Amino acid sequence: MTAAHVHKGDVPIVIEGLGTVTPINTATIRTQVQGTLESVNFVEGKDVKRGDELAKIDPRAFEAQVDQAEAALARDQAGLKNAQANFARTQPLAARGFATQQLLDTQDSQVAQGKGTVELDKAALEAAQTQLSYTTITAPFNGITGIRHIDPGNIVHPTDATGLVILTQMQPISIIFTLPSTDIPNVQKAIASGEASVDAYDAANTHKLDHGSLMLIDNQVDASTGTVQLKASFPNEKKNLWPGSFVNIHLTIAIRHDAVTVPLTAVQQGPSGTFVYVVDANHVVNAREIKAGQSREDKVLIDQGLSGDETVVTAGQYRLKPGTSVEVVPDNRKDVVQNATTASAGMLP
Repeated sequence: MTAAHVHKGDVPIVIEGLGTVTPINTATIRTQVQGTLESVNFVEGKDVKRGDELAKIDPRAFEAQVDQAEAALARDQAGLKNAQANFARTQPLAARGFATQQLLDTQDSQVAQGKGTVELDKAALEAAQTQLSYTTITAPFNGITGIRHIDPGNIVHPTDATGLVILTQMQPISIIFTLPSTDIPNVQKAIASGEASVDAYDAANTHKLDHGSLMLIDNQVDASTGTVQLKASFPNEKKNLWPGSFVNIHLTIAIRHDAVTVPLTAVQQGPSGTFVYVVDANHVVNAREIKAGQSREDKVLIDQGLSGDETVVTAGQYRLKPGTSVEVVPDNRKDVVQNATTASAGMLP
């Protein structure tokens, strides 16, 4: 038989769930004005920064609108200046009785009307400048561009369904995953204590993709499944997390100190419950009832039954019974140890 010493140390308490990689920000880049697509200034599938120019629409019609608005503003500012000058000349004349109050009131209203016209022209100029700015399409955030949906030379419209391209933020990125609602109180305690941390693993649950932090617990439980959604954020520096992919989530909710663990193969099931075979100093085995906790990475957390200084049998329990003297073989000879699997296959007498 083979044996192993019971391990004692810090053990993370982990809850596992399934999740989907979801971008924090994603946007379909569309034009806000109609016009001819003059140029596309991004490379599909490449990084862009916030404010980078993605595309250019023919601006000539919108530049003409700006010129018209500027000319109208200049014209009406000149008219206002003339009205103000007339009003300034009439005021002293009216004070000495050489001009009527009606003329003074008329010129005063002309000045007020001119001011209103100038403000209207300024607003029209701002609107025209805004429309002109829409001919340059820029990235609203850092991200990666997708497949281009339209080529230069085509007429583009704000109502185009596909837009120009889809921009997706990759760093950081989020994962939305589900857990049973019964786990939520423990997760809330972990958040309050600052011990909550999240690791993302691939679909096979073997390769760690990234380490992140828990963002939030959704405010509703799905009554049909009894689960609740949670959201975690990951830096995704190596871009291992790709939007839409399925991942396994390992949520650490606590660290148990001086915890006892044994190899998974040491734990046996009997008529009276879970037990392990403990080897004493005289190489005699005895069954020890235990209370097992979480099992992960081929290790089982022992809540009760072991103190941490024992040696337990990890293979060859098939013919053991309490009080049996045993010989412990090294791991490099563990293939000679008989087990229940080979017995059931007819390989043992």
